[in-house]
Amino acid sequence: MPMPDLTSTHNRSFLLAFVCIAMMSVLSSCDENYVPRPRGYFRIDLPEKSYINYSGNCPVEMEIPAYSKVELFKEYDSADSCWFNLVFPKNNARIYCTYLPVQGDVDKMISDSYAFAFKHEMKADAITRTAIQDDERKVYGLIYDIKGEAASQVQFFLTDSSQHFLRGALYFSNRPNQDSLAPVLSFLRDDIQHLTETLVWR
Repeated sequence: MPMPDLTSTHNRSFLLAFVCIAMMSVLSSCDENYVPRPRGYFRIDLPEKSYINYSGNCPVEMEIPAYSKVELFKEYDSADSCWFNLVFPKNNARIYCTYLPVQGDVDKMISDSYAFAFKHEMKADAITRTAIQDDERKVYGLIYDIKGEAASQVQFFLTDSSQHFLRGALYFSNRPNQDSLAPVLSFLRDDIQHLTETLVWR
């Protein structure tokens, strides 16, 4: 079959008309109500809430999540300090915990905890504080909720004001993303709250 002569004005006009009709046909077949799908994230399956009693080298007892693992740092244990982490392998998260005995310097310890939390202020949208006060257990402190793309979204300290001081900070191993981490963050925030409500000094 011979090729049409595209150099002629008649044939070029015919080709242009054909292309225009084809484009109009494609455009008219598009859904006028089309809305781009929002960005999605992988579904995160969270375990049922369950707690076990923990009593380690530090002079504290508390209920920790049954789905966490305790990571001890015996090389750092001394008369002056005690370090351990609560690890959440499925969520790439850790709560770094440091116990320190109070030696007349509780105000400095509280000030340091405040500084550690507000170190993330540059990346934070807001920082809110929740007071912990239990006269019966002699447990007092604050939980800092750090909103936004900060490296640590929750930090806390607990003390009896005279002998004991415990500080904790939640970190995720992956890059912080407020939207994708929101369900896990809320889940672990409840666990931190439970920890503060069950802690007793030894």
